[in-house]
Amino acid sequence: MNLVFDFGAVLFHWQPAQLVAGYFPDRAATPATAAQLARAVFGHDDWQEFDRGALTLDAVVVRTAQRLALPEAPLQALVAGIGDGLQPNEATLGVLASMSQRREQCGDLRLYYLSNMPVPYARTLERKHAFLRWFDGGIFSGDVLRCKPDPAIYQMLQARHALAPEQTVFIDDLQANVDAACALGWHGIHFVSAPQLQRSLANLLGQ
Repeated sequence: MNLVFDFGAVLFHWQPAQLVAGYFPDRAATPATAAQLARAVFGHDDWQEFDRGALTLDAVVVRTAQRLALPEAPLQALVAGIGDGLQPNEATLGVLASMSQRREQCGDLRLYYLSNMPVPYARTLERKHAFLRWFDGGIFSGDVLRCKPDPAIYQMLQARHALAPEQTVFIDDLQANVDAACALGWHGIHFVSAPQLQRSLANLLGQ
């Protein structure tokens, strides 16, 4: 069985509303306004192009600052610091560790990742987190100029590692990304929490 993990909001904490509130307290003074600003920053096509590797970090900062009338200096600091600020979700990391141990003991699993991640953050995560070496392979969106839920990025991972769709399980916090995997014949788990993921994997793997 092949297990394919997303990173943001699955293996790493991702709390965009709290992030923008820390840098723009006047524009994100309440949970509702913080969520609104986070959607405006990270949900826009410009950010998707940054994820996809089609915009540089500096370019996405300039565009976003102009579009939202945000001061550029704190926005630059926010965006530049995200890679270092991404912290592992220890509970989900425990699930990954148990799957890695099963692979070593039983040889019936392979571990991969498929993450929408801009190039600067991808390189930072590779440098900082030794557990990325547990994976047998993976793809960051910024490296291949494709983003989930574009079917092409799933097909790239499938072709690169000769994954059989019916033997591949994709884990992501966004339903649209899970649906795209399922449309290719993969199994999908919509991630909600580490305990829920552990139960879903136990059911799939017959534990």
